[in-house]
Order: sequence, then C-alpha cells, then structure tokens
Amino acid sequence: MSETILKEEERIAYALRSLYRQYGYLPYKMSKFEAYDLYVANKDFLVGDGVITFNDTDGKLLALKPDVTLSIIKNSSDENGKQKVYYHENVYRISGETKQFKEIPQVGLECIGEIGVYEVFETLLLAAKSLEKISPEFVLDVSHLGILSATLEEFACDSAFQREVMPLLAEKNLHEAAALCDKYSVDGQNKEKLLTIIRAYGNINETLSVLAPLCTSERAKESFEELKMLCALLNGSGYGDKIRLDFSVVNDMKYYNGIVFKGFVDGICEGVLSGGQYNKLMTRMHRKSGAIGFAVYLDLLQGFKKQKPAYDVDVLVLYDEQTDMETLSKQVLSITESGKSVNVRKAADKVRYDKLLDLRKGGANV
Repeated sequence: MSETILKEEERIAYALRSLYRQYGYLPYKMSKFEAYDLYVANKDFLVGDGVITFNDTDGKLLALKPDVTLSIIKNSSDENGKQKVYYHENVYRISGETKQFKEIPQVGLECIGEIGVYEVFETLLLAAKSLEKISPEFVLDVSHLGILSATLEEFACDSAFQREVMPLLAEKNLHEAAALCDKYSVDGQNKEKLLTIIRAYGNINETLSVLAPLCTSERAKESFEELKMLCALLNGSGYGDKIRLDFSVVNDMKYYNGIVFKGFVDGICEGVLSGGQYNKLMTRMHRKSGAIGFAVYLDLLQGFKKQKPAYDVDVLVLYDEQTDMETLSKQVLSITESGKSVNVRKAADKVRYDKLLDLRKGGANV
C-alpha cells in the first residue's frame, strides 16, 4: 500500500475519531484474542466470513478478534447506564471467497443503554457525518425492520416464508417475491403490499407517502411514526437530501430491530458503512439494555480519493495529417520517460489536461 493511500486512510480515521469524541463517545480498545465461545454462540451475527481460531497454552480455544460489537457487549454492563464508545480496530476473518486470512480495519461506534428516538437520530446523524468525512458525494440508505416485520406478520405464513423472502427483499427481486407469495398462498392485497415495500426507494418525503397507507397494524403504525419523526429530524439537520429510504437494507431480524442502514460514497460500489439497532442481540446475550451502532470499513477506502483529479492527463498532444510522425513519437517517448502521462489525439474533445503540446500545423502550445 502506498504512502499516499495510508495517509488518506489515517486522515479519515482521525477525522472520524474526532467526530465521535465531539458527541461524547469514549475510546474502546479490545484485546486481540477472545474466547471462541462468544463468537460461536452468535456466528450468524458475524458478517459472513469465518473465524480464525487457535488453542491457548492451556488448551482453551481462542479467536483472533473477528468482531468488535460482540466484544463491547460482553465487556459492558446494564448497571452502568448509557455507554457510548467508539473504536478503531483491525478485525480478522477467513475470506469466504479466497479462504485466506484477511485483516479488516474498521472505525465505528456503539451506544448501549436506553435507546430512544434521540439516540437513533444521533446515530444516523453521525453515520451521515462519517460518510461526509470520506466524500461529499454520499448517500445513506435507511430501513425500518419494525415496519417490515409487522407487515410480514400480517401474512400469517410460517417462518419458512420469512426466511425465503428476506434475501429477495435484499435483492429487490420483485419477480421471485411474487412467485413466493403464490407458493405460500399469500392473498392479493398482502402480496401487493409486499411488492410495494420492495419497490419503495428514494427521497424521504416521497417514500413516506408511499409507505403510510401500507402500515395498517398498530405495530406498523408505531414504527412508521418513529421513522417519520426521524426523517423530520434528519431534514432539520441539513442531511435530509442525503437520506434514502430503502427496504432492501434488511440485516438479520434475529439480531436487529428498528432502524438499520447502509452508507455509500461515489466511486466505491460496496457499502462503506453499515449499522442498526440490535436490541435482539442484546436479549440473546441476556442483556436488558438496547443498543445501536455502526462500522466504517476502512479497507474499502484503499485507493479511494476524496476529490477527483483536476485533469485526466498530464500532457495532451494534438496532431493532424501534416504532423511529422517521427517528431510525434519522440515527443511522446520524452513525455512518458519523464514520468508524466500523455494522451495523443487529433482533437481535444473533453479531455482535461495540465499541459498541451500542439503539433498540428499552425498549432500553439499552452
């Protein structure tokens, strides 16, 4: 990795840590090794890839830290009130694709305790601000699992339907979702409700107006009102135009509840930020507190540049039919040997350049 890339990653990490401290989050440092039992009991919560394990000198099976959130939960207490921590850690996993060990640098935060509308809003706000620290060209996709789970409950289908429909929601696969409804004899009204949720995406106000008539049960209405309030707060914060409602952001409903979200920046095809409320995970770990948090995946920022370069090429060389080809080739060779990039064309078109070498008849260099 080049020095320039390292400096950019370090700049972003420092900016994020400073941002979280500004909102009262304290640093958290986890140990490099954790008992494997912690992760095997919640392996579905991990982001897909395997855990690297080894035996300690006493024979106890340990894991090379594959996740920070589980460690924070383990080392926090319901008796300590609200706990707000941020971290900058490398986690280690086995790649599902290459089967090789991989190191994943992350910066993130967790808020554990009583989680109300303000705590959720602040987390979404910090997620938006985090993305802005990376690039001004970003979008934060937000979903509400309360609306989704309440809607699915109305279908009166067994748990197999929910297991099968979740990946189709994530893929926005309307065709297969419709076929699945037919397979489980979902009535036409509920089928159309599900397809409308899958299609729902975009601007806060427009998408809320689409969702409102779909939320008919009491639980769905409560979740909708919470989402509506959060959207109003985000609009008031100045980030409303960067938020998109998108129910393809689902996460695992065994662990997550309420708001879940994913962040993207222009120039990177994968989500660089992911998070949500995970009260259900807290319950599974015998905790009374609620929790919400997110992580920024710094490994995806390798090679990413915050600002586009001012030009496409160092030197643009223009030529025509009367240009001496030997002179042209020597000039190109000289430019490339000096370490600069060059683009040879008959017309400038829309190429952005630092220097112009015009070898056309009557041409003038800039």
